[in-house]
Amino acid sequence: MNRDDEVVAAPAGPPQPLDWKFSQVFGERTAGEEVQEVDIISAIEFDKAGDHLATGDRGGRVVLFERTDTKDNGVARRDLERMDYPISRHPEFRYKTEFQSHEPEFDYLKSLEIEEKINKIRWCQTANGALFLLSTNDKTIKFWKVQEKKIKKISDMNLDPSKSVGNGSIASSSTSNSPKPCLANGGSPDRSHNYLGNDFSFPPGGLSSLCLPVVVTSQETNLVARCRRVYAHAHDYHINSISNNSDGETFISADDLRINLWNLEISNQSFNIVDVKPVNMEDLTEVITSAEFHPTHCNMLAYSSSKGSIRLIDLRQSALCDSHTKLFEEPEAPGSRSFFTEIIASISDIKFAKDGRYILSRDYMTLKLWDINMDSGPVATFQVHEYLRPKLCDLYENDSIFDKFECCLSGDGLRVATGSYSNLFRVFGCAPGSTEATTLEASKNPMRRQVQTPSRPSRSLSSITRVVRRGSDLVLFCFLLLHVNF
Repeated sequence: MNRDDEVVAAPAGPPQPLDWKFSQVFGERTAGEEVQEVDIISAIEFDKAGDHLATGDRGGRVVLFERTDTKDNGVARRDLERMDYPISRHPEFRYKTEFQSHEPEFDYLKSLEIEEKINKIRWCQTANGALFLLSTNDKTIKFWKVQEKKIKKISDMNLDPSKSVGNGSIASSSTSNSPKPCLANGGSPDRSHNYLGNDFSFPPGGLSSLCLPVVVTSQETNLVARCRRVYAHAHDYHINSISNNSDGETFISADDLRINLWNLEISNQSFNIVDVKPVNMEDLTEVITSAEFHPTHCNMLAYSSSKGSIRLIDLRQSALCDSHTKLFEEPEAPGSRSFFTEIIASISDIKFAKDGRYILSRDYMTLKLWDINMDSGPVATFQVHEYLRPKLCDLYENDSIFDKFECCLSGDGLRVATGSYSNLFRVFGCAPGSTEATTLEASKNPMRRQVQTPSRPSRSLSSITRVVRRGSDLVLFCFLLLHVNF
């Protein structure tokens, strides 16, 4: 999807709603084609500059795309946007490369199969024209380097390359179907044939001199992905988050009960900085659901829990951060508690704003925006699919209530987005005074099912989903949009 007009600076009033237009689709299937399980995307991430896009799938593959419209009339696209210069072309990405990041494994000690599905991808700082990224499945994190390398070729040989065919055998102008006698050691008594092991061809009369082959570097390049580090055997439970630190040297990985701190250059050692595992597992009341480093302060990070709370911790306080600096949670409304209260309160994803002032969280029903300087409650709450509240019992029975949706903020901090069911995703304006609430379908006609503001009940989201369901709840719950990224 493409935002047609980029807002660079916040105007005096609330910003106007964006004009969304379809831009590109990757991996489109033909009518009637069955989607393979391994081809389903499980992770997606833009780099900070927005010039590269990485996707991971359930087959353990990582596919990279590169932006091709970064130059227009000799001026960088971002400079044109900053000057409010009209840009006629949409952002365009082309396929760059792909590689197999993870393979299925088996833990023999625990008799546990480890699937190859990519859970998270995070871009690292670039260096010397090479791209670096982290990818993880349930147990193992890998550090990848993707770089263009010039192809090396062999030249200055005695042999005529034009006479070579296949895998090195020599082409001959005449062939004979008669069998040739062979010696016991595999040689041939007939020395009249100009071949040696079918690999070399010598001209009649032999060679006047022997030229040793020389390896030369051509101008042709080839993209090579190489695994630089493997960070393994540090998590007993499934990894749900990885996050880069702003210092460019460290990152964190989180599972249900622990958060570990790693150095990118050291793969055999990590430091446990958060541990919520009780002495008796029967006393376990909440688990870690997501963790994220602060974008500018390398000593601060936040993690969310299944109870709907967010904890901000400072690594300068202690080596093991059992205590938090701040706790963000919304008090429960009196008389609103039900069997599903704790389930729908579980936070599935958190993201820091670019400036680090706000934290965006996503639970099952809502998006919440938190100010890190105000822990009394969220500064804004956005209802994603409130129409599903009467159907929580059905959602519980078919396990849809446990779906984990991601969330994201725009680079300018004026909008937030998250996915929903029926291939829909929602974009909300979070600037003061903004009432923007746009519903888009992940298709070539994104405005087909749009809801501009909640003040028009005739265009409510519930009436739209009735059209999408066509009398069947199965259609509504099967086509869900879990992964979004600005």
